[in-house]
Amino acid sequence: MVKYAKPESFYDTFERKGPGQRTTHYCPGCGHGTVHKLIAEAIDEFGVQDRTIFCSPVGCSVFGYYYFDTGNIQCAHGRAPAVATGMRRSNPDSIIISYQGDGDLAGIGTAEIIHAANRGENITVFFVNNAIYGMTGGQMAPTTLIGQQTTTTPEGRCEARDGSPIGMAELINALPTPVFVERVSLADGKRTMKTRAAVRKALRNQIEGKGFSFVEILSPCPINWKMSPSDARKWIIDTLEHAFPVGNFRDGAGESRTAASPAQGSDDRWLDDEALHSLLASRHDFADDLRVESVAEQRVKIAGFGGQGVLSAGVLLANCAITSSLHATWLPSYGPEMRGGTANASVIVSTDEIGSPLVDNPTTLLAMNGPSLDAFEQSVVPGGLVVANSSIVKREAERDDVRFYPIPASDIAQEIGFLGAANVVMLTAYAALEGFPAAETIRQVIPHSLKRKNLEKLNLQMVDAAFDYVAKNPLRSPATKVRREI
Repeated sequence: MVKYAKPESFYDTFERKGPGQRTTHYCPGCGHGTVHKLIAEAIDEFGVQDRTIFCSPVGCSVFGYYYFDTGNIQCAHGRAPAVATGMRRSNPDSIIISYQGDGDLAGIGTAEIIHAANRGENITVFFVNNAIYGMTGGQMAPTTLIGQQTTTTPEGRCEARDGSPIGMAELINALPTPVFVERVSLADGKRTMKTRAAVRKALRNQIEGKGFSFVEILSPCPINWKMSPSDARKWIIDTLEHAFPVGNFRDGAGESRTAASPAQGSDDRWLDDEALHSLLASRHDFADDLRVESVAEQRVKIAGFGGQGVLSAGVLLANCAITSSLHATWLPSYGPEMRGGTANASVIVSTDEIGSPLVDNPTTLLAMNGPSLDAFEQSVVPGGLVVANSSIVKREAERDDVRFYPIPASDIAQEIGFLGAANVVMLTAYAALEGFPAAETIRQVIPHSLKRKNLEKLNLQMVDAAFDYVAKNPLRSPATKVRREI
């Protein structure tokens, strides 16, 4: 007798990761897989698989249609409640699920969720709150806590600059029309069982035609929080649940109440002094001798396949600039794929304040692969620098008015023992050729930019190898025109 089996509402195999795969694409310790299973089990229990339409947003759950054997619609960023409204009104017998993350629902889709809730649409919304933009690398989200460090708030979220975290359950509860509002947690087994009950209640309300149901789920994101899965769940209990108290806000139209509040005597910040100190303890005060008084404005385009470290190379360059007391911006561009799709990052470094992060005509192009060189070579300013990963790029530059420098970055990284650090080789080669950032700056910043500390030694070896390579292989194709300053 089989007691435990994959829910019928899941596909037998998950083709997202290749034919025959049975695991999801989510990171180890992520809560999305748990929530998916709870929803699929509820769909099975209520016998509504053939009536269910699952609305996936842009975010970590962008590939929900690979997992749920139901109707599926891929929605534009933040627009799932609007799509769900249209599906509800055109398919009155269907069960409509809007499944969204905090950046998607609380940020980009704030208007859509508020108006759908205010209209009392008979849909079910599952809101996964991990206090961060997960898919795009860990930027600050509307739910990020005061003092919490992210890629866009490296010194912690500042209330005066960034505002306070948004309590979406409280916001939805302020409206008169929702019938069910509850905040739950995945921090441990007991809490997950309460989440299971809330998921069932929210779906049952829709099946019975009661109206709008909203379940906010506090979920771990170990990779972007830079924690182990067990520590991430402890952090939910110790910190996240104090900022976003779990509990039922409403069960029945008009029956509004407030979830449990933090203990008496706590101040109005989301983190107490001890927790805030812990978050900021990793901040590194760099020596004054790394300061750079002036530098010609750098507009750098870094491009390649997803998974080559294109975006992280841009972050590393921007951090080097900030460490040198310069202004810097970083603007990523990528498809929905975390790995294998095309990606590029635009970085501007300047002595002066920067008005826009856009880089249309880079002074430097770092091309990690052939398609990137094809796509961006013509946009480089006359006299600009093009660094190509010659391990993959097999052609020379087509233009004679740019400085072209091929370096076998992937081969160098492979020889040292970590192919994934070819991006560091490329960035360091650029630094050696342009004189910025300084070698010591790169060496100082790398340890504080790595999520995996065990790779620190290998990455520093990449820096030394790249400087050595450029010293032994100087630039041999000077441009015929002087680089135009922008």
